[in-house]
This record gives sequence, structure tokens and C-alpha cells, in this order.
Amino acid sequence: MAPLNYQDKNSFLCPRSRYYGQVKPENLVFNANLQEFTQRVSYITSLETGGKLSIEEAFGKIEALWEQLESSKNKLGIGSDISVE
Repeated sequence: MAPLNYQDKNSFLCPRSRYYGQVKPENLVFNANLQEFTQRVSYITSLETGGKLSIEEAFGKIEALWEQLESSKNKLGIGSDISVE
């Protein structure tokens, strides 16, 4: 079996899913941010479960990531142009 190259390792450790929503630049950027958020939350929860982070540290880190995601959503204007059809 051939060794994994950097791209293969990156794809394995940080998988990305394709976007199925309305294709607009801001939606694509937010989707990338959301996938990054979920990946980091997964790492943090694994570190907490493994005893490398306390519950308080894990919560604080996840809360900070949430605030960054929320800020990204607001800056991109996601959800601000909701129309009723």
C-alpha cells in the first residue's frame, strides 16, 4: 500500500462536503465557515473526552468558535433577506 501524501491526509483529517443550497458567494463562504466550525468542535470534544481539556476549557473554546461563526453570518448578511413566498 502506498503512503498517503499531504493532500490525502488533509482530505482524511478535514473532509469537506459539497454545498447543496442556493449558490451565492456569501452562502459558499458561510458553508465553508460552518464546516470549519464543526471540524473544530469535533477536535475540542475529542480533547475533552480524552482528558486533555477540562469541561470549562472546552465550553469556552466552543463558545468562542460559535461567536466567530455568528459574526461571520452577520457580516455576510446570511438570513437578513428572508422573504415570505
